[in-house]
Amino acid sequence: MDAFPAFFPLAGRTVVIAGEGEAAEAKARLFEGSPATIVRLTGAEALDPRAYAGASLAFVAAEDDGWARAAAEAARAAGVPVNAVDRPALCDFTTPAVIDRGEVVAAIGTGGASPMLATMLRHDIEARVPEGTGRIAALFRLMQDEVRGALPDAHARRRFLRAALNGPAAEAAVAGDMEGARERLRAALFDTPQLAGRVLYVDARGPADLLTLRAARALAAADVLACDPEAHADVLALARRDAERLEGVSVAELVDLAAEGLHVARLITGSSWRTEQAALDAAGVSTEVLPIAS
Repeated sequence: MDAFPAFFPLAGRTVVIAGEGEAAEAKARLFEGSPATIVRLTGAEALDPRAYAGASLAFVAAEDDGWARAAAEAARAAGVPVNAVDRPALCDFTTPAVIDRGEVVAAIGTGGASPMLATMLRHDIEARVPEGTGRIAALFRLMQDEVRGALPDAHARRRFLRAALNGPAAEAAVAGDMEGARERLRAALFDTPQLAGRVLYVDARGPADLLTLRAARALAAADVLACDPEAHADVLALARRDAERLEGVSVAELVDLAAEGLHVARLITGSSWRTEQAALDAAGVSTEVLPIAS
């Protein structure tokens, strides 16, 4: 990872856009509807560090190289991170292609190497993310304290939320019925049976692009990774960073994990998994094979 992606809160912040023309207007459009205060600077004013005082981010857009450099230096002198359009050498950060769904924001960056590629990928992902997705995130934020209070155990809470993402509360939120969504989520919270755990078998020989979409989603949602030692690093990289990782796990341990209601991604590289799966099935553990290459 050459650059670390981070999401920057905008409420109560000031963003400066220095320069004129379409590039400057494009940056301004990025912040339409955001809670940030947008300050526009042009001419000599943009070359004065005092004009950037208190700002959190600065964007510089200009055709003149000398003016752009001077404006970027002025912002940096005020301690403000700078993005200079089409001038990577002057940038403290780059601007990704953004998918904006309110409280759900996705960003694709190439470090400035290929904005066209980032835009293409944005269009592909945007088509998969419904317009109402942000309202689901808003629902979970509004109910966060209630959910934490009712389910203090992190694993239990994660299992509940995973199920809720595909339940009636989420459907109501997507449809715009936020009050109904809260009522449905609250009802589910206090009337939810113990969710059964599962063991999902994933071919971890790599590379990662051979995995099906279902396998990639299973990795992203798993509570525990039970890995063969030779599991490919690219496959492991698709899993949640905070998922527990185990090696050399026994059938008995897998049974115990499933009994706790955990979703276990069993990352396999050999052929002995078939015997293991049969033993889990015999023990009453729900298993699924997410296509294994022959």
